[in-house]
Amino acid sequence: MQQEFPLMSDEKMRKGLGARIKAQRKQKGWSQKELASQVDVGFSLLNKYEGGFHAPPVDKLAKLAEVLDTTVDYLLLGERPEAPKLHNKRLMERFKVLEAFEDDDQDTVIKVIDAIVARRRMQDALRPIDRRSA
Repeated sequence: MQQEFPLMSDEKMRKGLGARIKAQRKQKGWSQKELASQVDVGFSLLNKYEGGFHAPPVDKLAKLAEVLDTTVDYLLLGERPEAPKLHNKRLMERFKVLEAFEDDDQDTVIKVIDAIVARRRMQDALRPIDRRSA
């Protein structure tokens, strides 16, 4: 038996949940059928979730959050986790400039950053091995 959140008996909560599901879906550029398929529910049931007529059971709510790249907290309450602060002003200035670049250029910068992070992680992981052999 699938269990629904007790708070979801509140129409306002269901409507808010539905609106956030819909907004996240649209942000991804997906149709209701596409999202329904990804979370393994029927199109009409997803329509009822988005309309606030039904609330998804716990397992479907978790799947919706995962597929929509968000959190259950956000879907239920509209609260986004606070983004970590970037304290290096030089980095922040560069990232602000990069936001205006085309997607291909942004992807290139991200790949370079990922490569540097991966190299650093590898160095950190190998450091204990280097000390043992010394």
